[in-house]
Amino acid sequence: MQEEKCCVVTCDNPIDQNYWNQQYASNTTGWDLGEVAPAIKRYIDQLPSKTISILIPGCGNAHEAAYLMDQGFTNVTVIDIAPLLVEKLQEKFEGNDRIKIVPGDFFDHQGQYDLIIEQTFFCALPPFMRQRYANKMYRLLNNNGILSGLLFDREFEDGPPFGGSRAEYENLFKAAFTFNRVEPCQESVEKRAGNELFIELQKDDSINVALYAIDGITCSNCSKTIVGQFMTVEGVLNCSISTDFKELLLVSSREIPIESLRQILAYDKKYLIETKN
Repeated sequence: MQEEKCCVVTCDNPIDQNYWNQQYASNTTGWDLGEVAPAIKRYIDQLPSKTISILIPGCGNAHEAAYLMDQGFTNVTVIDIAPLLVEKLQEKFEGNDRIKIVPGDFFDHQGQYDLIIEQTFFCALPPFMRQRYANKMYRLLNNNGILSGLLFDREFEDGPPFGGSRAEYENLFKAAFTFNRVEPCQESVEKRAGNELFIELQKDDSINVALYAIDGITCSNCSKTIVGQFMTVEGVLNCSISTDFKELLLVSSREIPIESLRQILAYDKKYLIETKN
């Protein structure tokens, strides 16, 4: 298989607005297929309504958005952090009032959507941001909204792209979303064949999702211990901590008071927790 490569800049640099702007400035976009991914095209083709509100985060060259426009969809929003790319997209879709192009950080974005299309955005984010991603997706979706698209089912030595596995995704999204589909993609392009999962996750409106800033954790064993303790709390359905040990995602059947979480951590004064959303 051809190795998937995205970057020309050393990945020791922050993966931020400047990083992605440089990728487009140097025209080095090895992750770009040059067209809408076949599996996403097929998914779009079966959508029952052209008027649903759709978001494409980290849209890149927006092949999916262009296809949606060709098919007559009327309420599409794309967002990307790279100013150079956004300028090109504004020129490309100039005068088209069926698409909104938003410059900036996805995690600052506000809105409500029926469908969010995932295509090489999740894998472009450093892995420590995955709890933040799951929380933000949940908040941006309407009641029973859908997160659908492609995720890598393999690991990479470095990134971006950053890889992952079905088990990791199921642990991350469990309880916050109903798993309508998490399955090997049968329509991947050749260089990604056998290395992608197609997902369709539906927001569960009946539960509570909260993201917390947590401090004092220094190793994976501490992280596992705290997750295990929080999972014993009545009403907690899922809990995970980011790989940098700075954020905790909690999914529960009811709102858990912050003081209850602090009491669990009180056995060690170095552990601190604060609400982030």
